[in-house]
Amino acid sequence: MKSPTKKTAISNRRSLKLNEPPAFRQLDFVFPASPALVVLGRDSMLEAKAREMLSALGADELAREVHIEWNARLFSAAGPADSRRHLISLNPRLREHDAAEIDRTLRHELAHLLAQFRAGRRRIPPHGAGWRKACHDLGIADEARCHTLPFPVKPRARRFLYRCSRCGKEFPRVRRIKRAIACLDCCRKFNGGKFDPKARLRLVEREK
Repeated sequence: MKSPTKKTAISNRRSLKLNEPPAFRQLDFVFPASPALVVLGRDSMLEAKAREMLSALGADELAREVHIEWNARLFSAAGPADSRRHLISLNPRLREHDAAEIDRTLRHELAHLLAQFRAGRRRIPPHGAGWRKACHDLGIADEARCHTLPFPVKPRARRFLYRCSRCGKEFPRVRRIKRAIACLDCCRKFNGGKFDPKARLRLVEREK
């Protein structure tokens, strides 16, 4: 039997002589860290937290229906609240800040839902007394109306211009309004905050 022969490891199909200067100088490449994955859609953990806070304030019905989501379509807004759908949408860029900022934004928007829930079908101003009371109950009594986070603002040219039929106030819009909308100031002044047909917005100009 032949003794097994030892095989010498070969690198790149050629042998290298000892003490031979390398043909190429080694380069050290520094690659940026891979970006963190951003999960969009519903957030079950924040929903559970919101439900716990609402239940503690006696709003069990709202607690069962509230939904929290991360929405990549948001730009400058931190997180709008939709009282009709019981939905809070959060800007994913909030994750660039600390957990306390996410919590405060959640409570801010939750206060909108809670204030409207307490008011029932009666229309209330977005940042009125009902909202301030809800903020106090949710532990953010000193909350400001608008956030001051450095979110980028994407310039968007107006395409449609609407005017109030009663007071003449103008409302530029990027998208066309598809349902009947009236001037809020006139509705409050002349019709107790309810929809006033005389204050309906009329399209007066559109981009050609």
